[in-house]
Amino acid sequence: MSGYGDGAGDGSGDGGEYGADGDETRTFAALPRVQGGAFARTWWGRAWLKALEDTALDGRQLKAGRRHARAGAVGAVSVRPGRITAVVRDPDGAAYRGDVLLQELSEAQWDRLVDLAVASAGHIAALLDHEMPPHLVEDAAAAGLELLPGIGDLEPECGCDAWDHCPHTAALCYEVARLLDEDPFVLLLMRGRGERALIEALQERSAALATAESDEARGGRSGVASGSGVAGGPGVSAAEAFAAGGILPPLPAPPVPAGAPGEPPSLDTETGPEPGLDPAALEFLAADAAARAHRLLSGAVSLADPPLTPDQDAVRLAAGSPAPWIAARLATGSGRTRTGLDLAVRAWRLGGPAGLAVLEEEWAPDPEALRRAGSRLLEAWDPADRPELHPSGPARWTLLGAGLQLRLGEDGRWWPYREESGHWAPAGPAEHDPAAALAGVTEGAES
Repeated sequence: MSGYGDGAGDGSGDGGEYGADGDETRTFAALPRVQGGAFARTWWGRAWLKALEDTALDGRQLKAGRRHARAGAVGAVSVRPGRITAVVRDPDGAAYRGDVLLQELSEAQWDRLVDLAVASAGHIAALLDHEMPPHLVEDAAAAGLELLPGIGDLEPECGCDAWDHCPHTAALCYEVARLLDEDPFVLLLMRGRGERALIEALQERSAALATAESDEARGGRSGVASGSGVAGGPGVSAAEAFAAGGILPPLPAPPVPAGAPGEPPSLDTETGPEPGLDPAALEFLAADAAARAHRLLSGAVSLADPPLTPDQDAVRLAAGSPAPWIAARLATGSGRTRTGLDLAVRAWRLGGPAGLAVLEEEWAPDPEALRRAGSRLLEAWDPADRPELHPSGPARWTLLGAGLQLRLGEDGRWWPYREESGHWAPAGPAEHDPAAALAGVTEGAES
C-alpha cells in the first residue's frame, strides 16, 4: 500500500471554492467531526448513501469509513464532473487519496433535463433554494435520466489499492452526503454541469419558451405547452414565483393606459330584471368602476389610499354629477337631505375625505393644540388688522357680522366657511395660514 502525503488543499469554507476553470471544479474545506446522528438529513442525501451501501460488498469497510468520517479524517473535498476526490487519513496517520467516479450525463440528456426543469416554476424555485425537487427526479427517471446514483454507480478508486469500496472511499462518500444536504448542485456538478452553467441554460430556455408563447398568443392561438406552469396551467405559490425570479425572463413593460375609461355594457335587454334589481343603477356603478380603474392605471390615485366608508363613497359618487334621480338615492341612502348632500359634495370637491370631515364632524383639540391654534390666530394678522373672531365650537371661530367662519382640521389646516341660507357652507380650499384662508373668501366676496 502506498501513502499519498498531505496535499489536497485547504478548500474555501462552506460554499466551496471554484477552480480556475469556472464552476467545473469546486473544492470544499474539511468538515468538522460528526458528533452523532445520521450523516444525511435530506432525502437526496440519504439516496446517495443508499447507493453506496447497496454497492459496497463488505459492510465492515463501510463501518470503518463511517468511523473515519465521524473522526474528521476526510480532508478537503474536490468535486468536478464525473469525480470526487479527497485525502483520507487512517488512525495511524497514513494518508490515501480516494476517488469516487460517477457517470456524467450526455449533452442530449442535459438538454432533456433542462426542458423538464423549465416546465415547472416549482422545479426552478426548489433548485434556486438549493433543494432537489423530487418531482424533477421522478420526471427525469421517467425520461430515462437518472440524477441520483443507483447500485454500482459509485465507482471507487483509492491509493490503498483496494478493488472495492474501502474505508477511504466510503468515508469520502459519507462526507459528500453532508455536502449534498446543503447543496444539491454538488450532485449536478458530478453529473456534468456546474451551478452557473445550469442557471444560464435555464435562463436561455425560459426566455425562449416565453418568446414562443408570446408569438403564439399574438398569432391567436391560446394553448401553451403542457405542464408549463404558465397561463392555462395550475399555477404556483407566490413563494415559488418569487424564488424563480432570478432566472425567469423579465416581464414585459406594462401597457400604456387608454386615454379614457371604457364604456360600460348596456343592461337594457328584452328580458326584464329580477325583482329588486335596478339595471340603470348597475350601469352607473359599472361606469364609475371603469373610471376609478382608469385613474388607478394612470397613477391619479393610489391603492395605498385609505379605503372609503360607505358614507364617504356616497358623497364621492354624488360629486361626479350623476343624474338627479341617482343623487336623490345617494342622499337617502346616506341619511342626508338634498341640501346636506350638496354641501357634502362641495366639501368633497375642496378636500376629499378631510374636507368632508371638517363639514360634518366636530373634533375637540387637546388643550395644547387649542393653545397653539389661538397663537396662530393672533400671529396671523397685525394687531390693527386682526378680525374679531369668536370661538363658536371646539375648533371653530366665527367672524361676527360677516357671515364667515374658520374651522381647524385635525391635520392643522384652516378651512373657510360662509353662511348661506342658514347653513355653514365650505367656501374655499384649506390653508396652513388662517389669514390666507380667510383672505381667499373675503377677496372673492369683494370681487
